[in-house]
Amino acid sequence: MTQTQPGHGPTALRILLGTQLRKLREDKGISRHDAGHLIRGSESKISRMELGRVSFRERDVADLLTMYGVAEDDARGAILELVERANEPGWWHRFTDLLPSWFQAYVGLEEAAERIRTYEVQFVPGLLQTKEYARAVITAGAVGAAPEEIARRVDLRLERQRVLEGPRRPMFWAVIDEAALSRPIGGTEVMRGQLQHLIELMDQPNVTLQVMPFNFGGHAAEGGAFSILRFPDAELPDIIYVEQLGSALYLDKRDEVDRYSEVMERLCAVSTTPGETVEILRKISRAL
Repeated sequence: MTQTQPGHGPTALRILLGTQLRKLREDKGISRHDAGHLIRGSESKISRMELGRVSFRERDVADLLTMYGVAEDDARGAILELVERANEPGWWHRFTDLLPSWFQAYVGLEEAAERIRTYEVQFVPGLLQTKEYARAVITAGAVGAAPEEIARRVDLRLERQRVLEGPRRPMFWAVIDEAALSRPIGGTEVMRGQLQHLIELMDQPNVTLQVMPFNFGGHAAEGGAFSILRFPDAELPDIIYVEQLGSALYLDKRDEVDRYSEVMERLCAVSTTPGETVEILRKISRAL
């Protein structure tokens, strides 16, 4: 059984636990239908458990372990301990009234990732936004929201950014389209402050920024923004996150991951180098 490291977020732990249960089931040649019947559930419930999309009942997991032939106390204890940790609420629990369920999953994965690569077309990535820029973006997208709600949404975004500062901070690599940097969201002064913030962030060893310049023309990611997340545990697959207007896609099949990874490599190859990034950020700031 996989031994997890301290600090794993509950979302990643649920995915890891689900992966282990799926492998145990498949090793025994047991169908999802039969496993679901055992725990008074359905085939779809087993599927959701194995994908890490739901919380786990200790009784259900214990019954499944018995069915799968896991009898040793140490092996059962390790998995049941994982159940307890996977069911713990994340720090974002106090913001669940603001977060749609499809985005709660991403926040949890973001916290657990060891590497995040992202391509952004319209905005500066959320983990890199200043408070003033974040407020402008959130206000524009939350028409009619009360000032108190706007303030809490900004607090949530700033709380997410702490992931880049902690002891297990991930490597964060962003390619930002020049269009996102040239749009003066929040006004000239807010945008200049945001651009200066990006320049300062590049001093952090875990942050790399590149810009996809206008003069390059068409490129491999014309389809829009996406992120690729990688995790410390080898058993956790890379996950592609593609956000839509009112939902998101989470892709982890090997061919899908390979396709997006290839696009990201092409983007990095034709975008500015880190040194050129500083120059273009300063040039955009002067032009505002």
